[in-house]
Amino acid sequence: MNHTSPQRALLLQLFHSALAAVDPLAVLAPHLPPPPKGRTIVIGAGKAAARMAQAVEQHWQGEIAGLVATRYGHGAPTRHIEVIEAGHPVPDDASTTAAQRMLALVRGLGEDDLVLCLMSGGGSALLSLPAPGITLDEKRELTRRLLASGARIGEINCVRRHLSAIKGGRLALACHPARVVTLVVSDVPGDDPAVVASGPTIPDGSRAADALAVLGKYGIAVSPAVRAVLEDAALAAPAIDDARLRGNRSVVIASAQHALDAAASAARAAGYTPLILSGSIEGEAREVAIVHAGIARQVACHGQPVAAPCVILSGGETTVTVRGGGRGGRNAEFLLALAIALKGMAGVHAIACDTDGIDGTEDNAGALLDPQSLARAALAGVDAGARLLDNDGYSFFAALGDLVVTGPTRTNVNDFRAILVEAPAD
Repeated sequence: MNHTSPQRALLLQLFHSALAAVDPLAVLAPHLPPPPKGRTIVIGAGKAAARMAQAVEQHWQGEIAGLVATRYGHGAPTRHIEVIEAGHPVPDDASTTAAQRMLALVRGLGEDDLVLCLMSGGGSALLSLPAPGITLDEKRELTRRLLASGARIGEINCVRRHLSAIKGGRLALACHPARVVTLVVSDVPGDDPAVVASGPTIPDGSRAADALAVLGKYGIAVSPAVRAVLEDAALAAPAIDDARLRGNRSVVIASAQHALDAAASAARAAGYTPLILSGSIEGEAREVAIVHAGIARQVACHGQPVAAPCVILSGGETTVTVRGGGRGGRNAEFLLALAIALKGMAGVHAIACDTDGIDGTEDNAGALLDPQSLARAALAGVDAGARLLDNDGYSFFAALGDLVVTGPTRTNVNDFRAILVEAPAD
């Protein structure tokens, strides 16, 4: 790609406009509750947790203390709220330590106290305390297998929730009788606060039987210990109408829709008609790419549903069923499949990035695509089809110098995709 092209600059501008719109430092303050009569304890987990803690400290009136857990490398300096870094997407011992300490911190609070909970995507792994009878290694292995199976994030979190001693509203029970206010940066399609980070302070109404159904759907065998937990009614998560949770509330302060709206405004200012498809698209990354390619082709060839020049925008969370041994990331996989589907179509440029700055487990947020990407790859001896079969989108775009590297952004509203369709030349 011409690294100084106006198309590349615009796509990067759209991505950074999206990130700015969901930065906790910019959006959290208006949602803070009034200080309570008693103490204020801050807890939380997720890739945005440290940044959210920073925002609370900047704006809170009165004394405050607490603990949040975030992914390694996603920390931020705080004065009163301790930040613990832990494993993601697979939990580690630090994840368990964070959960144990958080539970201990909120026990013994009174009805005049407030617990301010800061939740964002990634919290499921970062706050991990297996249910009695299950080891962390067992839960970790189940997580690995679910991640590789193509299961949707909601399905994965359903299993995590029902094998946990802290998720599914269990952390809120530990806070009782203190009031709990949960502020959420949503990374899930539909923006249900109970689903983000598997809802430690918000029950979602699912049952252990639903977790068993997910495991069965993807052919994942479970040990007798795991099955015993899922069949033990005494270990079930609290119901949505549990009286001990009355008075608690939650609010989504940032979501994919906020990011897409900001990108749409930036596109419009640059002279491009924005077309927002959805902020909650799910499915296999390569299949989602084929659909996006079809829409771009319809715009370019027929001016439908909007005329070029336009920018097609979408968010959500795609999945990748891992069959190869390459270096992947769902956004790189999406773009590689998009390139193959478009076949070098003139006038179409694209970006796909994870808003947390990390595409899967790699060091990039995503990548950029232009009409010459396939031709440049062929000249470099890089076979796009073979790389896609090997789930090796990262290596494909690395060879072209078209990775987008931001480092941790300390927010997380999941995937961001923008496809720029230029007007046909006269």
